[in-house]
Amino acid sequence: MRPPHRILNRQQVHRSATRSLQEHVPLPDYKRKVTASTLWAVLLTAAAGISSIHATCGRLDDLPAEETIRKAIIASLPEFAALQRQLNRALAGRLPRALRRRAQRLAIDLTLIPYHGEPFRNENEVYRGQAKAGPSHFHAYATAYVVLKGQRFTVALTAVAKGEAMKGVVQRLLKQARSAGVKARLVLLDRGFYSVDVIRYLQAARQPFLMPVVIRGKKSDDPRGPSGTRVFAVLKRSGWFEYTITSGSKRTATVSICVSCRNFRGQWKRHGRRALVDACWGVEGRSCAWVRETYRTRFGIESSYRQMNQARGRTSTRRPELRLLYVGLALLLRNEWVWLHFEVLSTPRRGGRLIRLERLRLRAMLHWLLQVIEDAYGTTSETLTEKKLCSGFLN
Repeated sequence: MRPPHRILNRQQVHRSATRSLQEHVPLPDYKRKVTASTLWAVLLTAAAGISSIHATCGRLDDLPAEETIRKAIIASLPEFAALQRQLNRALAGRLPRALRRRAQRLAIDLTLIPYHGEPFRNENEVYRGQAKAGPSHFHAYATAYVVLKGQRFTVALTAVAKGEAMKGVVQRLLKQARSAGVKARLVLLDRGFYSVDVIRYLQAARQPFLMPVVIRGKKSDDPRGPSGTRVFAVLKRSGWFEYTITSGSKRTATVSICVSCRNFRGQWKRHGRRALVDACWGVEGRSCAWVRETYRTRFGIESSYRQMNQARGRTSTRRPELRLLYVGLALLLRNEWVWLHFEVLSTPRRGGRLIRLERLRLRAMLHWLLQVIEDAYGTTSETLTEKKLCSGFLN
């Protein structure tokens, strides 16, 4: 006889999330009426409601003054490096044991959050990059993400400073992933990491990788013909090649180039052939089709950033610690959602668990958290007016 279904409710989800957060990112009690649970209620409401502390304090009824909450949160935060370590321990705290038993594919990417203010302490806090929808100044964060169906956890988080070399970013992320117990079998990187220093580091570490090649050189309509990596982009047939990259300081790195050609078939209203050019190392014997399809799995990390923005509180503060906390909290809530689906909501079966995402969407989980907090603190149902209301309006 099949056992009856167990029920997961919103109180259990809230209790699980707050217990995990307080365990790895402990917030002390600020005052008798401003306890750690109150601070987490404010932060979770800001995250789940995609709002600010100001809006949250106006939303919840039974809270101390907004300035008291703001001072309590700032006073409770450790310095930047310590907070980053706590957030990484919290990300590792929700990883299933099965994930640590064998090496995994890891995706590494950079996410940029637009910023319009001045640096808080030094200029390195604000990252300069290509303009996106207007701003060219950002707070930048890099993450490592497990590319495994049903266990797509974010396992490492690090802030990226202005002008920082991508080699150091990759080193930190892989080190943090190993500290979490996740060893990389293959690293999938964005084209922003395409550089001699990153490639030499990964080769020295004996770490297989795939990353798109940055296309440079003369175009095919040049009288002298294409040059540089553009030679591979104009090919019409798939194949493997060797290529030596030279940096501005004359350092070199040799990689395998995989050119995978396919027809557009009307995609993006284009026709003809297109060539996907990837730099590879440590994947000898694989086909071009395998490289193309394997790299496609990296785009799950882009989905993790979209989900992160569904649970990231909004702020205009210049303090990098609070901005890091908002990003880390959003990723932790997403990890909580992935963990619930793997450990609680999945269906056991031979060959692996069946993940049932329809049982609890991320937006629904965040709404549950809001409901529990609003039930505990109440919601504001009054606001000030400039004029005395007439009796007819009240009736």
